[in-house]
Amino acid sequence: MCWKSNDNKKQKSFNGSDFDSYHRYCLSVRSHASGYVMNENNVSKKNAKLAWILLFVAVGMLGFGYALVPLYDVLCEWKWIERDRPDDIKKVPEVAYKVDMSREITIEFMTTLNESTPMEFRAEKKQLKVHPGEYHTVNFYAANKTDKVILARAIASFSPAVTSSYFEKTQCFCFEEQTFQPKEAKTMPMRFVINPELPEQYKTITLSYTFFDNTEKSVKK
Repeated sequence: MCWKSNDNKKQKSFNGSDFDSYHRYCLSVRSHASGYVMNENNVSKKNAKLAWILLFVAVGMLGFGYALVPLYDVLCEWKWIERDRPDDIKKVPEVAYKVDMSREITIEFMTTLNESTPMEFRAEKKQLKVHPGEYHTVNFYAANKTDKVILARAIASFSPAVTSSYFEKTQCFCFEEQTFQPKEAKTMPMRFVINPELPEQYKTITLSYTFFDNTEKSVKK
């Protein structure tokens, strides 16, 4: 705090240039103190702004999570993704196609569980390169994680959607509902072939299976 003394002896020390120096010192102290307060205010405003941004990001991520299911349904409606329906799934006979060795198709396998399905589910391979016309068998692994019997159905979806018509299955666990005893694990094969008539522009096919717990629905029947 800057002050002016009433003591004559002390006042003498502040006469002339000494007093001017002391005055400048006081002004400097006040300026630094004011700047410090302003800096603290700026930091507080920045922290508050950052907190609001983080809150909006968290809310946005939560909303996006809930939007994934309806978004998937919209993509299916627009035919960007083709989803099998239980009544439409058909087993095709094994036909001896002429293998097209000049073309190679990458098949990507994805597995998911409906949120209410207490199971473990995965494919033995994440992807496989095949030639149109040749048959391949890929195993899928599923396990019941509960102490109760589960009746579950796997539904497939394809991307791009048009490729589903050329992906032919001769054997698949998705053809019928699967029964899992308590803690039971299964290795389930899926045998398929890519019809050589698949248009040449399609070089990658993504096949995704989702397991749904149908226990309650099946019991009610």
